[in-house]
Amino acid sequence: MSEVRVGGYADALLALKRRVHEARYEVQRHANTAMVLLYWDIGAVLAERAANADWGSKVVERLARNLSAEFPETKGFSRRNLRYMRSFAEAWPDRDLIVQRSVAQLPWGHIIELLTQLTGPDDRDWYADRDLEHGWTRAVLAHQISTRLRDREGASPSNFATSLERSDSELAQQITKDPFTLGFLAIDADTSERQLEDRLVERIIDTLRELGPGFSFVGRQVHFEIDGDDFYVDLLFFHVQQLRYVVVELKTTKFDPRHAGQLGFYVALVDDRLRDPGKHQPTVGMLLVSEKNETVVRYALAGAGQPLAVSRYELAPAVQASLPSEDALVRIAEADRGRSR
Repeated sequence: MSEVRVGGYADALLALKRRVHEARYEVQRHANTAMVLLYWDIGAVLAERAANADWGSKVVERLARNLSAEFPETKGFSRRNLRYMRSFAEAWPDRDLIVQRSVAQLPWGHIIELLTQLTGPDDRDWYADRDLEHGWTRAVLAHQISTRLRDREGASPSNFATSLERSDSELAQQITKDPFTLGFLAIDADTSERQLEDRLVERIIDTLRELGPGFSFVGRQVHFEIDGDDFYVDLLFFHVQQLRYVVVELKTTKFDPRHAGQLGFYVALVDDRLRDPGKHQPTVGMLLVSEKNETVVRYALAGAGQPLAVSRYELAPAVQASLPSEDALVRIAEADRGRSR
């Protein structure tokens, strides 16, 4: 607390406020962990009794009534929640290890998402770690799971391994995804590149969330003039954790090797005009395309001199894409009306 005694009253007050916030957070964190362990204990008893066939099928409902009656001020003893507790204890069977894992520090609602949307223990621990690290809301966690973040993260084909220093190439690869899920844009596959760019900027918060932690928006159609010729970068970002510029080019068509040449040109331009070599890591480029031939991409990147990655983007979740179109639904309705006459 020595920091409180330094400076005048305003400094002391600021330090005290910060300490109060820290203490409240610690209390909440410990209280949350205690509740999570309580739920595990209840779930473990249910799992053990069910396995030994000591209790009948109505025991969960009865236990829910009894616990709610005994502790009316405590929410969370519903029949459904007790079943989640049992699933929780079965998913993480070692109680001593739970307190060492991220899941013990997550809100119960987040744990329910892990239990209901995932089946493998590795997947559950991976998403729990990312959830705790980035402070996701429950809705964001559900979105990241449903869009298969673990499979997509760092998956873009790139030439980073040959165009960057090894340690830096591994870092740069981590900020890529393949594919990028852009269903939040609410546009169809016939959109133009400018419309796609417009929507990404209009929904910049969602765009930054999909790009991942650390991305900061610099600008769109960033202008560069070279000896009387004008050039415009579609989207320019700065990664504040890796201290590098990231050039993003959009193509609503299938990948063409010429796209890599254009993106490489922009990366070299930003690297020369904006990057401070004493402070910043090398600039990288990410190309987002509607389709790509992996072999063609590999050959194109092998011949590129600048660090580039190529990713496909999806404008709608796979389940949404599989639904009938509006026109098809209208035709089905008209056909049904015709048969009913």
